[in-house]
Amino acid sequence: MASLKELKDRISSVKSTQKITKAKQMVAAAKLRKAQAAAEAARPYAERMAQVMQSLASQVTISSDTPRLLAGTGKDQKHLLVVATSDRGLCGAFNANIVKETRKKAEQLKKEGKDVAFYLVGKKAKPIINRVYPGSIERHFDTTNIKNPHYDDAREVAEELIERLEKGEFDVAWLFYSKFRSALVQEPQTRQIIPVPVPARQEGGSKAAVEYEPDEEEILSELLPRNLAIQIFRAMLENSASEQGASMTAMDNATRNAGDLIEDLTIEYNRSRQAVITTELIEIISGAEAL
Repeated sequence: MASLKELKDRISSVKSTQKITKAKQMVAAAKLRKAQAAAEAARPYAERMAQVMQSLASQVTISSDTPRLLAGTGKDQKHLLVVATSDRGLCGAFNANIVKETRKKAEQLKKEGKDVAFYLVGKKAKPIINRVYPGSIERHFDTTNIKNPHYDDAREVAEELIERLEKGEFDVAWLFYSKFRSALVQEPQTRQIIPVPVPARQEGGSKAAVEYEPDEEEILSELLPRNLAIQIFRAMLENSASEQGASMTAMDNATRNAGDLIEDLTIEYNRSRQAVITTELIEIISGAEAL
């Protein structure tokens, strides 16, 4: 049995931990409101942009002049998995769920005989990917100094991906992130971002004529890179909100658990203290009777 001093020190330690988890919970709750508003504000534009790109992909006749972001390289062998995670922990299973979804896709592609490489945005996926797929990480985009997601950061990632695509370093790119539903629910997402996925055409549907103004090449050269940056920016915003929601929930659970542990330790401390007092009283009474 632990001594009274050990129990007292442990109670003090758990109380200190409880203060930290409570403070982090409050910070996450404050940040969540802003992050959630940003993520929800970006969704309509990003979803509409994706729909426009998919519509173009289904209507445009692919030729040698069609941009690779729309047409692809003509191959399906090299797959680049763009994994967006956070740089900090203490947010429950948020990062683990994204990595789990990534590994599931990677294993599926490997079974199909495809080559798989990784482009990491955020550092929490790096240790696991390094351990499971050694030597497969081609790039790690450092977001340590980025407090809030910014479009310029997403555009930088998009430009790097376009440069790699033009060099033929991959044929298909997938994006992995977590969509924010609520503070309790964050859903891992898997999306093909390069080339633009072509939706299944309805039977009996007619192929509409597509007219570009001012010019087909000009409008595609503007919209396609922007769409890629927008989809990555949306993923970063969704991740930011999901991270704060998961952190708030995890810290709330940790605070509650700390409270339960303090209660149990206090009961044990009181029982031990009562036993010590009882023993001392018995010794005093026994000594008095002996006299």
